[in-house]
Amino acid sequence: MEIEYADETIKELFLDLLNVSGSKNLLQKRIGLPIARQAKMKLNHLMAADNFHKYLQYGIGKPHSLTGNFEGYYGVSLSANFRLVIQPVPDDRSPQALKLCDTVKIIGIVDYHGEKNEWLVP
Repeated sequence: MEIEYADETIKELFLDLLNVSGSKNLLQKRIGLPIARQAKMKLNHLMAADNFHKYLQYGIGKPHSLTGNFEGYYGVSLSANFRLVIQPVPDDRSPQALKLCDTVKIIGIVDYHGEKNEWLVP
């Protein structure tokens, strides 16, 4: 699957995460090693999936659709509280297009439990 990023900061952090030999550990410095490791693992899983529908079927990271202020986004578990928030980018909003969607956008990493949203990234 192809990956897009909500903004340049997120792009820089996640591309650095994928740079095995020349990484500056930008995400790790920002959010800590345990969550950065999980984020890398989930990013690799997203990239390995043929499309968004197959990724959902795999169930890795317990992907789930979000509601409220996060309508249209999906959460992927990184820890007990923190989620990688992604948005499928289908050709249109039809159920068939969502099944065939082969691009997702990384929105950020957040703890959206409780009254407030605690964003680690952006």
